[in-house]
Order: sequence, then C-alpha cells, then structure tokens
Amino acid sequence: MKRVIIGLSGGVDSSVAAYLLQQQGYEVIGLFMKNWHDDSVTISNECPWLDDSNDAMLVAEKLGIPFQTVDLSEQYKERIVDYMFHEYEKGRTPNPDVLCNREIKFDVFMKIALELGADYVATGHYCRKGTIQKEGKEIYQLLAGIDDNKDQSYFLCQLSQDQLAKSLFPIGELTKPEVRELATKLDLVTAEKKDSQGLCFIGKVKLPDFLQQQLKPKEGVIVEIPKEQEVFSHVETTFNSEEEKLKYLSRKIDYRVDYGKIVGKHQGAHYFTKGQRKGLAVGGTLEPLFVIDTDVDENVIYTGQGKEHPGLFKKALFVTNDEIHWIREDLKLDLDGIMEVMARIRYRQSLQKAILHKVESGLYVEFEAFQSAITEGQFVAWYLGEELVGSGVIS
Repeated sequence: MKRVIIGLSGGVDSSVAAYLLQQQGYEVIGLFMKNWHDDSVTISNECPWLDDSNDAMLVAEKLGIPFQTVDLSEQYKERIVDYMFHEYEKGRTPNPDVLCNREIKFDVFMKIALELGADYVATGHYCRKGTIQKEGKEIYQLLAGIDDNKDQSYFLCQLSQDQLAKSLFPIGELTKPEVRELATKLDLVTAEKKDSQGLCFIGKVKLPDFLQQQLKPKEGVIVEIPKEQEVFSHVETTFNSEEEKLKYLSRKIDYRVDYGKIVGKHQGAHYFTKGQRKGLAVGGTLEPLFVIDTDVDENVIYTGQGKEHPGLFKKALFVTNDEIHWIREDLKLDLDGIMEVMARIRYRQSLQKAILHKVESGLYVEFEAFQSAITEGQFVAWYLGEELVGSGVIS
C-alpha cells in the first residue's frame, strides 16, 4: 500500500483531497505546516493558524487518519519572508504563493514527508498531473485544473520533474462547487469555510504592516505623468534585429520628476507596486491614479490617470537566464529558438497569445496584445494547450 502525506491546511480543498486519496486506496497521513507565529502582524486578535490547525485535526479525526503538526517557521522566515523583504527593497514585487510552493510545500515539506516513508506528497491544488513516455523515459506534466475559475497551475509554475514525480493533486478533476458538495456530504467541519486570503499560510496579515516592520518609512513625492508625455510617443524605428526590437518593446521607461507634476507625498516607494490604485490618497483627478512605476533609489512614485494610461502597458517582457525555469526540460529552447505559447503574468489572468524568443542573455516573452502592469519580480508562466511547460521571474 502506497503512503501519501497530505498537507492539511485546515481548508476545504485539502480536506476533500485527503478523502479522495483514501478512496483510491492510499495510506493517508495528514500533516499541518505551521509557518508563522509572529502575532504582532496579524490583523485581528483571531489566531488564524490555531483555528486552521484545529480544523485540520478535526478533519483527520473524521476521516480516521493520523495527524501531526510540523513547525516550518524557521525555514519559512528564511526562504520566503526574508526573500520578500529583499525583493521589495529592490523595488520588485515578489509572489509569495509561488515561492511557498517551490521552497516550502514541495521542498522542505516534501523532504520531511519522504523521511516519514511517504511515496507521494499531496496538496489541495486545483491542477492535474499527467505522465507521458518520451524516448523510453517517463516525463511528468503539470496540467490546468478542470475548473477554469479555480485553476491553480500558475502557483506551481516553479516545480521540477523530481517534485512532480512525487506529487499528487486529487481534486484537480473537480470543480470548487463539487468539492464543497462532497465536503458537506461527508459532514467535514471545513465544508462551509471561506477560502483563505492573505499570505500563503501566514493568515490574515496586512502586507503594508508587514513590510513596515522591516522597511522603514521614508517620505517621498508622488508624481503624475500626463498621457501626452513624449516618452510615450512611439517613434517609428527600424530595428537592426529581432532582439533589438524586443529590447525596445520590453524596455523600462526612465521617468524623471520633471516629466510631470508633484501631486502628493508617500511614506516609501518600496511599499507600492505597479498597477496599484489603492493607498495613494491623492484626490482631485478626473480618473483614479494608478502607479505606473516606482523608483526606490530616488524614492519617487510615478502615477498616471486611468487604467488605460500608456505608462501601464507593454508588449514584451524579459527573463534573465538564471530565472528561466522549464518544467518540461525536454522542450527547453536553444539559442535563437522560438515557441508559440499561451502565457499569463498573474494568477487570475486569462491566457494570452505570446511568442518566446531565446537570446543569449535570457528569454523574451512577446505578447500579441498589450499587457497591463507587467511587474518585475512576478512570475510569467507559459502553456502549450492545458499544460504549463515553463515559467520565469519578470526582470
């Protein structure tokens, strides 16, 4: 009998996943990961991880499976929290959920599970795993979940073949409503529980408060750049090479304070991210202001009016060589290789037509349509059909 250790988070998805594994004849053990216990930054006096671990325990009892809690807060602080602060300081916007899967659930947690004699690790993610044979060797695929509204393959875009080999995603074939229905039938305590928001596993933490602890406030100016600013006028240029064109399309505009007017003050450019609308506290504009760029060195936030502002849009992005990750290593592009894909630059975004171009210094992703708020530090993931084949950090 194969042994599966499932990360029971105290939510409905992992609860139902545990039940399905039981039905499939696995020996199932539930493990709750405690990743955070600094109560000074949770929003309210409720203690989310305690409630969650309690719910996870009740589910395990109900299903009659062994249960234990592992404390991974040290690794979590080192690999996720410190990394996030470091990225924010550089003016980039990291994605903690993608990192949490790569570094914690499918690495630290997986190692613990394998030490406990597990054959597989399972999670309640809405995605599926496929297996194909190629040149006599098994290759694992990461496939989108059946439920279009809930497909979570994007969050797993940094997994490797080794990690996928040992992973199971029992609810990938179900929709969210079906999962809830099953939980209700089984009378699981988590059946009606709302989906968790907030940082992966930390619970209800306000990101700005969290950042403020480490990154000291520092007053700076908010500048509004008019749509008509000439940095946005597209000069018809002829490019000597495809790469030169891609470099131009993915370039970062160098804004200067005198390109616009000062409309307010802020407490630190590193608290803000491209495309952000809330928290600027500047009134009196016809359309709401959006952050179009931040300059952490000069501590300036550049904004523009309306979500159609040209400063928000770009057609291409770049990923450096050391940030390119292929789940399907067999499909890796060689120098000058191109690939037509569907791609997304954030979790809920619908897939966009794009072309990958491999150049010496990295990889360009060129979109057919303009993309809003391409943000450095976030992940771009590319798909062939319903299979996520690779990803990278936007540079």
